[in-house]
Amino acid sequence: MRHITARSTTGAVCTVDRRASQAGIEMLARGGNAVDAAIAASAVLTVTTQHMCGMGGDLFALVHLSSGAPTCLNASGWAGSGADPDRLRADGHSAMPFHGDIRSVPVPGCVDGWAALAERHARLPLAELLAPAVGHARDGFGIPSHLAASWVRVKGVAGADEYQDLVEGDTMRRPDVARMLESIARDGRDGFYLGEFGRSLLALGDGEFTQFDLEHHHAEWVEPLRLEAWGHRLWTVPPNSQGYLSLAAAWIAAGLDLPAVTDDRWAHLLVESARQAAFDRIDSLFDGADGLALIAPERLSSRRDDIQPDRAAILGDTYRSGGTIHLATVDSRGGGVSLIQSNASGFGANLVVPGTGIFLQNRGMGFDLRPGHPAEYKPRKRAPHTLAPALITRSDDSLRTVLGTMGGDAQPQIVLQMMARLLHNGQSPSQILAAPRWVLQPPDSNGFDTWRDPQRAHVILEPSAPPEWVVGLEHRGHTVERRPVGVGHAHMIDLVDGVALAATEPRIDTSAALTP
Repeated sequence: MRHITARSTTGAVCTVDRRASQAGIEMLARGGNAVDAAIAASAVLTVTTQHMCGMGGDLFALVHLSSGAPTCLNASGWAGSGADPDRLRADGHSAMPFHGDIRSVPVPGCVDGWAALAERHARLPLAELLAPAVGHARDGFGIPSHLAASWVRVKGVAGADEYQDLVEGDTMRRPDVARMLESIARDGRDGFYLGEFGRSLLALGDGEFTQFDLEHHHAEWVEPLRLEAWGHRLWTVPPNSQGYLSLAAAWIAAGLDLPAVTDDRWAHLLVESARQAAFDRIDSLFDGADGLALIAPERLSSRRDDIQPDRAAILGDTYRSGGTIHLATVDSRGGGVSLIQSNASGFGANLVVPGTGIFLQNRGMGFDLRPGHPAEYKPRKRAPHTLAPALITRSDDSLRTVLGTMGGDAQPQIVLQMMARLLHNGQSPSQILAAPRWVLQPPDSNGFDTWRDPQRAHVILEPSAPPEWVVGLEHRGHTVERRPVGVGHAHMIDLVDGVALAATEPRIDTSAALTP
């Protein structure tokens, strides 16, 4: 694996695609800030990595541009006004459909997120920020290996003609997507939601969505969640995001006697911290959940007390139950953005809005179909969300680190490992991202079902994990598998004495940490 840290005093951009990172760097060079860089990079990713994210998905962001608390944007859309759980149950569904059903598609929030970020924090015009993405969509881009390998997942899907028989290195053009981006550059969010895309979405939805759903702005500035651990302030987005799990697990772990990372107790104690933080996620995470209550120390302290150094916890009955990108930017002023956007799973619902080239997310799979459940699929409700960006400040609220990852249910687990390695074990960003990871996952998982039957969740270790981890975890009662597994595409920028130390995911060959 690559083991490189980029260093700069003038800013940095980390994404899974060099073209996106370069777009962000261009905006910094033009006088833009970390938000300008993030929007430009995000837009390029919707063109070049449609199998991970797109304008048919959602977006969350943490923004730190000055002293004080970061601002927090929730740009996740709600279920359409025509949502009807009784109809799904009558059709024989006990859980939300995963693919091919418009009812698992909330209104996309990504474009509203760009507009909200640009209006509040950007220095450059939105049209200028979208220009690199328009250029790649119109003029073409080289197909990377991971995109070329993905086309079989949408073989034969209506509207996905441009994704058939992709060959690595060939040039791909997306003229319909270029047209959608140009409509946003010209007319803002209304050019998208109230224009060609919106009209086609209404037709495809056939009653699932209404004009009101498209007129409503699906981006909301909300209060971020904060917990203190390892002498720093850890920040994330509140519910309907699962980000609270990252903070809760870190708070639990910070009170334990963590050893060196090569010690099997390190893996065991972090696994147990993640399990204790998440054991009631299915019942606790929903639109409107009280995030502060979910990370209250009095709630978490008993969970920490249940962790034993010599065995895995046997959890009670209440313990029931990737198609995403993260990007990180910082600027020369010490500002930073942790942004994550997603289709939910791969190409999302495997539904394309006719004439636009845009795939729709399947984020509605997070809804529950049990009558009366707080996360029940209902009109104008947001689905429980796996997207969980993170940000770290020092005690004076100056920015320390921007970090995050893709990974479905595993996102908080990966962020926990990154935070522990950085703040407790003192590793560098490049060491952290190259280090072996573990994730909790049941057999035959789709990446979003870890907490529906968590007693079945195995500890999946990357093959590079120390042999001591396997022996130690099994000795303590964990079921361990050592095999290749999706462990996220993670990025991290750490600010130390005014220098940005930037590293990006070494497990994907297109990722790039660039500096001006």
